[in-house]
Amino acid sequence: MSVANVVGGLLALGLLVYLFVALIKPEKF
Repeated sequence: MSVANVVGGLLALGLLVYLFVALIKPEKF
């Protein structure tokens, strides 16, 4: 795997987690 693939995967995971938490605990955002 290239560095770009790793960084892209981490960004995608981070975004999914952020949206997931924002949906569950909207009062924090």
